[in-house]
Amino acid sequence: MSDSPTLTRLCRYPVKGMSANELDSVALSVGMAMPHDRRFAIAHGSTTDLPPDGGWAPKANFVTLVNCAKLAGIEAGFDAETGFLTLKRDGRQVARADISTPLGRTIVEDFLRAYLAGEVRGALRLIEAKEDAFTDSREGKLSLINLASIHDLERVTGHPVDPIRFRGNLYIEGLPAWAEFGWTGDTKIRLGGVEFRLYKRIGRCAATNVNPATAERDANLPLALRRGFGHLDMGVYLQVTEPGTVRVGDALAVS
Repeated sequence: MSDSPTLTRLCRYPVKGMSANELDSVALSVGMAMPHDRRFAIAHGSTTDLPPDGGWAPKANFVTLVNCAKLAGIEAGFDAETGFLTLKRDGRQVARADISTPLGRTIVEDFLRAYLAGEVRGALRLIEAKEDAFTDSREGKLSLINLASIHDLERVTGHPVDPIRFRGNLYIEGLPAWAEFGWTGDTKIRLGGVEFRLYKRIGRCAATNVNPATAERDANLPLALRRGFGHLDMGVYLQVTEPGTVRVGDALAVS
C-alpha cells in the first residue's frame, strides 16, 4: 500500500451502459458530472417519461447492463471534440458516426437495433443529455471506488473482481478497505485541485454481475457483498464543491 492514497484510474462512460473511456486528466465543475460522462443513453422504444428538454431520467428508461448483458460486448470510443462514436466488436469496427447529430444517432441506432434484436423492447433511441448527465443518481454526479474495498470483496468471492464492473469515475489506491464508508457530509475530500463532499454510498445491483471482458453474467456480487459485509454497497457518490482539474497520480487528502 502506498504512503498516501492516489488516483490510479480516471474513467468516463460517454454512452450509459457501454464501455469506459480512460483519461489522464479532467476539469471538474461545481455540482456537475464529469464532462461527457453518461452524456448519451440508449432509451427503450417503449419509454414514455423522458424529459423533453434532455434532462435527467431514471435508469429504468434505458438499456443498461442490468437488463442487457450483451451491451458489454461492444467497445465504445468517443471523441468529444468531433462528436464521433466508434463502436468495435472483437476489435473490429462495426459502426462510426457523429452522434451529436440526428443522422449520426440514426446510424448508431440502426446498428444497435440489429445487434440487440430480441433482447430489448421497442425501437431503440440514442438520446443526449443537454445540461445534465444520465447518471444513476440525480445528485451524486461522480463515483469514487476504493480499490482496497474491491480486494476485500475478492477475499469473499475467492476470485478476481474487475474494478470496472463498478463503473466508477475515480479509482483510488492506498486507502484502507472500506475507509470511504467512514466519511460524512462534513468530510473534506480533496483530489488534485478539486474539493468534494460525500453524497452517499452506492448500492449495487445485478449490473455488476456482468463481466466487462466477456459480456457474460458470471458472478453475483450483490449477494457476495450482503453475505460478506451485510450490505450491498461499493463506492461512494461525490459532489464537486470546489472546481479544478484532477489527474491520474494525484494524491487524495481527507480531513
